[in-house]
Amino acid sequence: METVLSGIRSTGNLHLGNYLGALKNYVKMQHENRCFFFIADYHSLTTHPDPTQLHPNVHGVLAEYLAAGIDPETATIYIQSDVPQVAELYLLLNMHAFVGELERTASFKEKIRKHPDNVNAGLLTYPVLMAADILLHRATKVPVGKDQEQHLEMTRRFARRFNNIYGVEYFPESMPYNFGAELVKIPGLDGSGKMGKSEGNGIYLADEDAAIRKKVMKAVTDSGPTEPDSPMTECVRNIFTILEAVSTPDTVDYFREQYATCRIRYGDLKKQLAEDIIRVVAPIRERIKDIYNDSAYLSKVVREGGEKARESASETVAEVREIMGIRPF
Repeated sequence: METVLSGIRSTGNLHLGNYLGALKNYVKMQHENRCFFFIADYHSLTTHPDPTQLHPNVHGVLAEYLAAGIDPETATIYIQSDVPQVAELYLLLNMHAFVGELERTASFKEKIRKHPDNVNAGLLTYPVLMAADILLHRATKVPVGKDQEQHLEMTRRFARRFNNIYGVEYFPESMPYNFGAELVKIPGLDGSGKMGKSEGNGIYLADEDAAIRKKVMKAVTDSGPTEPDSPMTECVRNIFTILEAVSTPDTVDYFREQYATCRIRYGDLKKQLAEDIIRVVAPIRERIKDIYNDSAYLSKVVREGGEKARESASETVAEVREIMGIRPF
């Protein structure tokens, strides 16, 4: 059985792309592997966090992941800052991370471009903190997007370096987890790119029906096909991609035929798409509300998850300290 670790951003809401892409696979994955899911509140501190919003953000994200199907009885879900061993392993790994290699990471270059007034040590050593998260449970598989592939490669480098320096085979070289298939990539409603918070082009799992309809009806389209079997423009192809993810095959076939014969009415297509998205999102939205308001349940989840995570983490840190020669008298 593989040990799989996945980090969860502590800011923002889950959108349809998150759910149809990775999250549905996470729900399946947790029953096939030893899974750890953590909410990365330490990571959020590298930019300009609002202390009045940090805890509410964690609260909301936790409720959304639980509502989407992460089962705390099956997997371990915890808050990063509830596990102090993260900070200790981060410190120990920093002893073998070199400033030059950290300065060359694409994420650091991007962050200092966006936040030139806040170039802090946390930004520089972000890949080391991510490595500590992964190596803390000696994870063998990590689901990562394109923007995190370099960080995972650095985690493997840090693991190899530690093993070589101390002459051990302790840390595994964590590999990307692709769920055995190509991930579903849900595009945004603005005609290009992927669905995401920063792009402002998403349908969120917490959105009410009216908001979903309004967003979908404003989705970018073109003037329509002028000849039978015309190739789709990117914006229209994106709408059909979302349709294929949420609608029945006969619905997709109907609108494809309408497009191919130049009879497509984008207004009708969008109305159908909105209702099919609502059918997927509405039950999750109601579960989010119920869980969000159940403080006793959320407290139980993070308390028990933290206990399980600390048990795993304590074993790793104790062994790392022993390997490095940090021993009690």
